[in-house]
Amino acid sequence: MPSALSVGKKVAVMQPYFFPYTGYFQLINAADIFVFYDDVHYINRGWINRNKILINDQARYITVQLKSASQNKRINQIEILDNRDKLLKSIALAYKQAPYYQEVMPLLEACLGADVKHIAGLAALSVRAVCDYLGIKREFLFSGVQFQNTVEERGADRLISIARQCGAPNYINAIGGKELYSKEYFRNKGISLCFVQPELTGYRQFNDTFVPGLSIIDVLMFNSAEETRSMLNNYTLI
Repeated sequence: MPSALSVGKKVAVMQPYFFPYTGYFQLINAADIFVFYDDVHYINRGWINRNKILINDQARYITVQLKSASQNKRINQIEILDNRDKLLKSIALAYKQAPYYQEVMPLLEACLGADVKHIAGLAALSVRAVCDYLGIKREFLFSGVQFQNTVEERGADRLISIARQCGAPNYINAIGGKELYSKEYFRNKGISLCFVQPELTGYRQFNDTFVPGLSIIDVLMFNSAEETRSMLNNYTLI
């Protein structure tokens, strides 16, 4: 652990993504508290309602259909237009010969079959279901529930306020925020800032050619829970 981190709790904040890739779970793994950033604006063509799986040895999108999705709406306001049965069938067809199909499909069926009406809830459920399967115990919170009092703040200031309210002197961000957030700015506010640099491990899929960057669904289908947990430790805090 880098010396830049203070002693104490570590918090991470991220929009809820639908069965995200390994790096998202490495961010969770690096934190003690994980906040789903569900009351910020929806991102079109992002990862909130879709991800990629392996179909016929190629990366293909699976997408949860949404009702009137717009970047003018907050993530937790957007309802699902149900195509979840179709998604399950697509996943089952793609992975029925995968070594951990029997172990993973019940997780997917329970998640996609849950009585959830909004994409924020479904995406967060997909993340938490995977963490439960892997035995990763974290405190999960929602910015739109526990941190409504910070909603008028912007950018780094809101993240700092969330960290303070969590009693966490350390804030951990995805590597994509390195160009957005200043360690010095956080430090001047009494919060240590670090970024998770993912180290993504290749693994055997159906054929010799590895297709990287897919949903955690793909990782779970080809790796045991123990092997997957090991992958989630392959990151660097910078």
